Amino acid sequence: MSKEFEIVREFEADATPEQVWEAVTSGTGGWLWPMDAPEPREGGKGPFGSTVTAWDPPHRYTNRVESVEGIHGQSLNQLDHTIEPRQGGRRAWVRYVHSGIFVDDWDNQYDGASKHTDFYLHTLREYLTHFAPRPVAFATLNGPEASTAADALDAVVRALGIEEDAVAGSAVEVRGPQGRLFDAVLDYRNPYFAGLRTDDALIRFFGRNHWGAPVGISVHDFAPGADAKADEAAWQGWLDEVFS
Repeated sequence: MSKEFEIVREFEADATPEQVWEAVTSGTGGWLWPMDAPEPREGGKGPFGSTVTAWDPPHRYTNRVESVEGIHGQSLNQLDHTIEPRQGGRRAWVRYVHSGIFVDDWDNQYDGASKHTDFYLHTLREYLTHFAPRPVAFATLNGPEASTAADALDAVVRALGIEEDAVAGSAVEVRGPQGRLFDAVLDYRNPYFAGLRTDDALIRFFGRNHWGAPVGISVHDFAPGADAKADEAAWQGWLDEVFS
């Protein structure tokens, strides 16, 4: 049965309102994934077939779509960003509202969207603090069918060599593709997601097995000359091996 939903988050960002605005409207994939940048006007075209319903740089940006392409289980989707200056404009306060209509499996859809929101917005803050406005090479991939198992994300974290009791903020040595060891900060960790930050990348691990889907990985590579296809191939091979 169709039912409306609303997910609201408010936070301060270690960035100016202009920097936050650029991050959420440029479409670069620096913190989320590459998408078409919106036409810079009310009534313009937005990502995923949406329409820009509010455009007031750098304070308010809203897009809305009523026939959602590529988003399973929704008939309406709206993303609203309100950005206000703090500390004389040196920091920004952000109010983010994701609303719409889920057409089936409402509880599962809402739970997944809500928890993903927290992870995505954390990644936005990490990007703004450590990487903006560096250009990015973005890769995303999914695990095999075996990665839908209940303990799949736990298996991924173990394969990375991260201790079970490691918490967000911990410095860790990670075992990545081809057994390569590298240093990182475990910038996010809960039963549903894990995030790693290196000097040149944000690597995100999505425990979508909790919602009946395969585990996913995204790589935001800010290194000079970064190769998104090479990143994708390397991490796909690593993830497939974890579940082989």
